[in-house]
Amino acid sequence: MTTSQAHPNKLSATTVWIMAIATGLSVANLYYNQPLLAELQKEFGVSVKEIGIIPTLTQVGYALGMLFLVPMGDMFERRRLIVITSLLVTIALLMAATATGLWMMIVASLLTGLFTMVPQLIIPFAAHLAGNESRGKVLGIIMSGLLIGILCSRTIAGFIGDIFGWRVVFYAAAALMMVLATCLWFALPASEVTYKGSYFGLLKSIGTLVKEEPTLRESAIVGAMIFGVFSSIWATLIFLLSTPHFGMGAKEVGLFGLLGAAGALAAPVVGRIADKKGARTGIAIGLGVLAFSVLILWGSATSLVGLIVGIFILDFGIQATHIGNQTRVFALREDARSRLNTVYMFSYFMGGAFGSLLGSYAWNAGQWKGVCIVLTAGTLLATLAFLAGRKKKT
Repeated sequence: MTTSQAHPNKLSATTVWIMAIATGLSVANLYYNQPLLAELQKEFGVSVKEIGIIPTLTQVGYALGMLFLVPMGDMFERRRLIVITSLLVTIALLMAATATGLWMMIVASLLTGLFTMVPQLIIPFAAHLAGNESRGKVLGIIMSGLLIGILCSRTIAGFIGDIFGWRVVFYAAAALMMVLATCLWFALPASEVTYKGSYFGLLKSIGTLVKEEPTLRESAIVGAMIFGVFSSIWATLIFLLSTPHFGMGAKEVGLFGLLGAAGALAAPVVGRIADKKGARTGIAIGLGVLAFSVLILWGSATSLVGLIVGIFILDFGIQATHIGNQTRVFALREDARSRLNTVYMFSYFMGGAFGSLLGSYAWNAGQWKGVCIVLTAGTLLATLAFLAGRKKKT
């Protein structure tokens, strides 16, 4: 059964920023492999399609962790869960660093995704502690930290991989997670338990939430589509930039990660819009910007400027939509925020996993044109789901 909560304590600015930094440092584990895919392909002697399994299963692992581990944030003390999963992901990163073949790297990637749960434990915790009047703003700040972690992970991994080799990237990530686990134990406040019942009852209640909350279902579909778009382009960008026309490598792809600054800038702005104008307004803005970016990318197969502008705008649109979705979802039920987050983010990252896979297949079938077809389809489906939700409410 669930228990209702007293009015949540307000977050201090220091705690919000600690959460933002921790979220960014942890989520980086999911993206270190993306600018290294060409090096991993050479190391293991496999095809583009086979190496595409690595980012795909990283996202699948993350989705599975959200489904089976994140709901426990309502049932157990979150700080302890955060530290335990940080230590487990350290082991997975060491496994990746010492991988001797493709299958060992695949297993390590799956486990890395599975145990990188710090962001998805912190985000609903922060949403619970923040008041209704500032929830969008707090989520925007924490998402800024998360996005900076994503963009820096690609940049740093690209540079370190280019200079020292890809194994050093994963050794360094493992060391960082050990330090982070120690710091978080002392820095984070203890969390409240909002669910008193069995673990299986907890999982069963997730299905009940999906059945009873149409806004949750709509947000989950929109989130899956937009992150599929995001993942398909990042899983294939290295192959476009390594063609003879561009002649670039992992280091340059890492620099492209800096374009994610658009998303980091968008997050606090859209969070404030969600607090003042409503979350649907933020989502509508995000989807419009995303559609515009896809039009630019269609004409950028041989244009470096077009790629830079298109990806910059795409990141802004995706994060604006994502923040709007999260603000709506966390407002639904105060006592089930970890489980609401599970439903939304499970769908989000499953969309990302299939986007990575579809992107790899699309590149094999039609190179950049094939990838742009995937981008267009994902954006269109997200927009249709959003408009259908508005029609039902009307």
